[in-house]
Amino acid sequence: MAATVTLEPAGSCCWDEPVRIAVRGLAPGQRVTLRASLRDEKGALFRAHARYCADANGQLDLARAPALGGSFVGLEPMGLFWALEPEKPLWRFVKRDVQTPFAVELEVFDGHEPEAERLLGRAVHERDFRPGFGASRCARAGCAPRFSCLQVSLGGAVMQIKKKDWLSVIDSLCYLLITTLQISKSFSRIGLTQYDYRPGPFPGIIDIFGMGGGLLEYRASLLAGHGFATLALAYYDFEDLPKKFDAIHLDYFEEALCYMLQHTQVKGPGIGLLGISLGADICLSMASFLKNISATVSINGSGFNGNKPIYYKETSIPPLGHDLRRMKVAFSGLLDIVDIRNDIVGGYENPCMIPIEKAQGPILFIVGQDDHNWRSELYAQIASERLQAHGKGKAQIISYPGTGHYIEPPYFPMCPASLHRLLDKPVIWGGEPRAHSKAQIDAWKQILTFFSKHLGASPKL
Repeated sequence: MAATVTLEPAGSCCWDEPVRIAVRGLAPGQRVTLRASLRDEKGALFRAHARYCADANGQLDLARAPALGGSFVGLEPMGLFWALEPEKPLWRFVKRDVQTPFAVELEVFDGHEPEAERLLGRAVHERDFRPGFGASRCARAGCAPRFSCLQVSLGGAVMQIKKKDWLSVIDSLCYLLITTLQISKSFSRIGLTQYDYRPGPFPGIIDIFGMGGGLLEYRASLLAGHGFATLALAYYDFEDLPKKFDAIHLDYFEEALCYMLQHTQVKGPGIGLLGISLGADICLSMASFLKNISATVSINGSGFNGNKPIYYKETSIPPLGHDLRRMKVAFSGLLDIVDIRNDIVGGYENPCMIPIEKAQGPILFIVGQDDHNWRSELYAQIASERLQAHGKGKAQIISYPGTGHYIEPPYFPMCPASLHRLLDKPVIWGGEPRAHSKAQIDAWKQILTFFSKHLGASPKL
C-alpha cells in the first residue's frame, strides 16, 4: 500500500463531531476511489464510496476536494458517513449499544470505480457514543476517563410506586453515566459509572423515541456529551414493560420526571423534553399536563393523539384514528402512509389535539418538509395557530426542505424506508440524502442552543 490515510482528530471521536479525512502519498492528479464501510451490532453492512482526484502535490483533502461521483458529488467532507447505505434493504441505521463505538473502515483504491481494484491505503476510525470518549473532548478535559462502579439504594422516596418500571439514564459530560435504573415498590438500584471531569449538577433532559419500542440510548448519550443529564426513557417492549403499545398513561412518565427532579446531579428547577414522532407527542402531552417542564423539543411530532388514547388522572384525549384505505403505493413500490390519518375536523379546536397551550415552557418544533410518516409541517402550523388562539404567541418552528421523518443526530445516514412496526409492512419516510444530512447538522445545533438557553448552561470544566 502506497498511500496513507490520516484523520483529524486521530484515533476516535464522538459520532456527532466532524472528522477531517486526508490521503497522502498519491501521484499528482491521481484518480482514486474512497470507500467507507461499517457493521452494526447485528452484523448489517453499510457502505459508501466516492471518486476523487489528488492535487498537484499528490494529496487529497476531503475538506477541499469535491467528490466527482459515487454515493454523492461535490464538496462533502463527511459524505462518506452520512451517505452510508445498508446492504440489506429497508435496514435502519441505529446504535444499539452506546458502550461500544462504531468502527468505520476507510479504504483508498487506485482509479475510479468500477475499475478501481488495487488497494493503496486504509484506516479504521472509531466513532463513539459514550460521553467524553471522543479524542477531542478528552483532550479538552485534560485527563483520561477513570471508572468507578457502585450501587445505590433509595427507599422512602419511591415507596408509592406500585409497579416495576425500567428506565435508562445517561448523565452528564464525562462525569456521571447511570446505565440502568430500576424503580420498584420499595427501592431503586442505580448502577453508576463516574468520569472525574467536572462536578454537577447538570441541566436535565428526558429523551423519548417513537413507535419502534425498546430502548435507544444513542441520542441521550450524545446529549450527555454536551453537558446534559439525560434520561433515555423506554415505555414499551423493554424488559418487563408491556410488549404491545395500547395507551399512553402519563402517570408512568410523571414517575420518570419526578425521579429526574429529585436527582442530586440534575440542576432543576425544571426539566427539558426531547422526542421524535410518537415520542414527540408524548413529550407535548407531558409538557401540557405535568409541572416543572421548562422546555420541549418536538422532532416531527404531530401535536395530535394518533391511534391510542392518552390518560392522565381523570383526563383523557381520544385518538384521531386513521383509515388504511388512504395508503398509496409510491413509485418505489413501497407504501406511502402520509395521508392515512383521519381529517382534522375543526383544526386546532379538534378534541384529539394535545392542549399544548397549557405548557409552562417554550416548545421548539423541528419539522421535515418531506416527512412521509404524517404531514409534520401542517401539524406544526396548526399547533402555532392553537398557541396564538390562546394568547401564547407563535410557535418556534424550524422547517427543513428535502428532509424526511427520521431526523437524527449529525452524520447519521438517512433512513428513506423501513418496516413499519404496527403495519408490519415497508413504508417510505421521505427525505433527500444531502438535504436531510444538512438538516440534521443544523437541527442538532438548534436543539443544543434551545436547551442551553431555557435549562441553563452546564458547569464549566
